Amino acid sequence: MKDIVPNLWFNDEAEEAVRYYTRLFDQSRITSIQVLENTPSGDTTTINFELSGQPFTAFSAGPLFKFNRSFSLMVQCSSDEEVDRVWTTLTEGGKELVPLREYPFSKRYGWLEDRYGLTWQILLSDKPVVQKIIPNFLFSDAVSGKAEDAVVYYTDLFPISSIEEMQYYEAGEAENTDSKVKFSGFHLFGRQFYAMDNAKNENLSFNESFSLMVLCENQAEIDYYWDKLSFDPESEQCGWLKDQFGLSWQIVPESMDDLLSNGTKEQINRVTQSFLTMKKLDIAELDRAWQEAE
Repeated sequence: MKDIVPNLWFNDEAEEAVRYYTRLFDQSRITSIQVLENTPSGDTTTINFELSGQPFTAFSAGPLFKFNRSFSLMVQCSSDEEVDRVWTTLTEGGKELVPLREYPFSKRYGWLEDRYGLTWQILLSDKPVVQKIIPNFLFSDAVSGKAEDAVVYYTDLFPISSIEEMQYYEAGEAENTDSKVKFSGFHLFGRQFYAMDNAKNENLSFNESFSLMVLCENQAEIDYYWDKLSFDPESEQCGWLKDQFGLSWQIVPESMDDLLSNGTKEQINRVTQSFLTMKKLDIAELDRAWQEAE
């Protein structure tokens, strides 16, 4: 496999949001913009981009799903000035969820929802920043208490993966008695992630507004990760699946971006219509659709 890339689903403002984010963070840029025509959501804009050197994908595909606090992006800042700049920019048109102030775990920390509904945790780090932006999963509701199981499962599944830290709630510390993990830090294919069980009893669930895209080198890898991750047959569509913890994944060939950006309009449309009929993606069929349009 090549990488695991966070993917953000917007209504119709993906390009606007991505330009907003790439202006905010250093070492950030848009790498490609594609418009896929005649999808179930109409014409869908897909943007591949980098924030602080990290790859992300965003797309506009209609108002089917909304961001919530089950997923957030944590920004590790190296100075007070950076904290202020990031916080001020992201709260403009958004709202504060947790006040920006000192906490036992950080001299400055806050949680916010930006103008597009995406939530961010801003933290002043007391250590050298290795990965600026870290995806964070909050296990709530039906999956409360499952954070540790998920982290162990994911790190066993993917190469170049490890668990760095696992902190647990003390007795009586969490309102939700099912919750166990206060904080977990781990790596998947070299990328850093955080996970925790929600201390509160809240109706928050993972949904397709955030997914992880696994870029596979061949069909054998697609088959392997599909078989290991897919748990809900009803959610299998166009390379998408849901795992046993409710998290959405996209299992795609690494060549997908080339197929959807470097061909003729007819080739791109043929490939698009081909994958829209699939559950698990078939590389040979996608290549055939491309070649038949030449």
